[in-house]
Amino acid sequence: MKKIDLHIHTVSTVSDSDFEFSIDTIKRYVSEADLDAIAVTNHNVFDSSQFIQIQQKVDCQVFPGIEVDLQSGHLLLISSGDNLADFDSKCKKVSVEIVTETDSISTGKLIEIFGDLSSYLLIPHYRKSPPVTGSEYADLMSYFSAGEVDSAKKFVREMKRSEGLCPVLFSDSRMAADMAKLPTRQTYIDCGDISLSAIKATLKDKSKAFLSRSDGNKLFQVFEDGQYISTGLNVVYGDRSSGKTVTLNRMSESLGNVKYIRQFELVQSSDEEDKKQFNAEVQKRRSGFVEDYLSSFRVLVGDISKVEIDVDEKSVEKYIDTLLKSADEADREDSYSKVLLYKETEYTIGSNKGLKDLIASVINLIENMDYRSVVESHISIDSLRSLAVDLIGRLWSKSDKDRNHKYVNSMIKDVKDRLQVHTAATRIETANLYDYAINKRKIKRFNEIALALQSPMTIFDEPVQGFRVVAQKGPYSQASELNEVIRSQAPFKDALGSYGNPYEFLSKVKRIDKVQESEIHRLFVKITYRILNKSGSDVSGGERSEFRLLQAIKDAQMFDALLIDEPESSFDNRFLNRNVNDIIKSISGEMPVVVVTHNNSVGASIHPDYLIYAEKKRENDSDVYRLYSGHPSDKKLKCIDGAKVVTYDIFLNALEAGSDAYKHRRDFYETVKD
Repeated sequence: MKKIDLHIHTVSTVSDSDFEFSIDTIKRYVSEADLDAIAVTNHNVFDSSQFIQIQQKVDCQVFPGIEVDLQSGHLLLISSGDNLADFDSKCKKVSVEIVTETDSISTGKLIEIFGDLSSYLLIPHYRKSPPVTGSEYADLMSYFSAGEVDSAKKFVREMKRSEGLCPVLFSDSRMAADMAKLPTRQTYIDCGDISLSAIKATLKDKSKAFLSRSDGNKLFQVFEDGQYISTGLNVVYGDRSSGKTVTLNRMSESLGNVKYIRQFELVQSSDEEDKKQFNAEVQKRRSGFVEDYLSSFRVLVGDISKVEIDVDEKSVEKYIDTLLKSADEADREDSYSKVLLYKETEYTIGSNKGLKDLIASVINLIENMDYRSVVESHISIDSLRSLAVDLIGRLWSKSDKDRNHKYVNSMIKDVKDRLQVHTAATRIETANLYDYAINKRKIKRFNEIALALQSPMTIFDEPVQGFRVVAQKGPYSQASELNEVIRSQAPFKDALGSYGNPYEFLSKVKRIDKVQESEIHRLFVKITYRILNKSGSDVSGGERSEFRLLQAIKDAQMFDALLIDEPESSFDNRFLNRNVNDIIKSISGEMPVVVVTHNNSVGASIHPDYLIYAEKKRENDSDVYRLYSGHPSDKKLKCIDGAKVVTYDIFLNALEAGSDAYKHRRDFYETVKD
């Protein structure tokens, strides 16, 4: 088993924050992390002299590489190092192309520079920002050996997928002189040789890549001293002031993108203030649902906002007036008014939006990787590309015709204006009667839809671990409610008087300076939420805190790890055992979860995958903190320094307050039972 980190930075570039490289730092990292191979992969640059220095000073295999900025994302390109001068020359061509942080190169340019890509190890940003996607991913897919992820959660998730690249987790760290903590993100591979070809072959097989040397993907390193935690459910025990919360804080810093539920943070303060804050939180959490629910209506509002029916009506009135007047003055026509262009109708210029949307949809089908196999089972990518080319050609042709029509229209208008100067005959004004009729129909239909949208109705009813979140829609009745929507004080009183006529209401709202165009659609319908308990009643103060906890745990699915500090400090055992334990256990099947506790309703009944015991001792007149860890089935938990504690004793002392207290409670329960 070999431990590798093939993503290390040693040169500060325009894509990095400034740092000063230290050869001592990289030597210390390789030694303390016990690495078998590293790759130097700086952004769009390769420093051959520095690389040779690193090779000579570092006690492991060092591969030359470069991190290339493609148009969609970043790509690690690593060489065997057999011809360093040739690799250096090619990397210099990349450096010439990419000189600012917004520059990039195409896949075609990449192939032009490096030639046969199969002779390199190519690893794209995969489940990591910015990822290589779309046509670039498709163009290079056959050359990829693995895909880089940025967390243990994503590593394990990709390992469970039957398709996709083998995940690798690397440090992506800057070997700076002032580096306070060494990286903990590396990957183990079941590989005998350390050659580039051997690594490539190994990474093609998902069953040969791991997060730990002896525990596969069940454990991963969290601290630089070598402390591991489970990729599933971890429980941290310990006495008061033994370093449990400090450990959780360190994990939060080390893991990065975590959901951290701190002790007491979800408990209510004053009831009235808490209720107000709670309602605001619920409203904010469901804002995405509101936008989804109103998305079609938002498009409709945007479309109808462009309709200026007053202007249309004036145009039609002017057309009719000039038409009648022209008929009355037929005997006054002269040579100027008889010119054909004087009565010529201008070309109608249509919108290209529909064609542009269609082109965008076809391109989306071409570039979509998640459902490519489904798409190709119905239509080939080549056919889609041909369709896209045809549609784009039609758009160019129509755009060209529109430009000609606009030019002709301007000439017609100019001729009419010149003729008008020399004749007393009335010129018939133009009016698009078709557009006028369509716009009238649009307004009628808009009013019908908006009024129907305001009809009171329950539109959302979601069960959440014994609670229900109910959303209801209805009309607004007060200007203050509209101000709450836009979070600003605006003069809505006059507009609200036209609320029963949606188009008129829209026209008045558009004239209010403080209202943003993106907010207008939310002013037509009021959406409110209620949180109900299992009895169907509004939640109490304590239930609000319970709901907050369940929501916070549910939110964790958007993060790379979940940390919870002593939930028993804020919630009773029955609620924890009945509602919380199951959801925590379920989430731990998808991501690392760490729970600090000294409560048996959590610690014993939750069935953790890994145990960590925090201990503080006084040694040589100073406090010494230790972490002991192991699996629940282990007789003893072990510390990094080799010290051990008996697991049974830890359970009794941490969860049951000692064997005497445990025996006393057991005897008491037996007595009550009898």
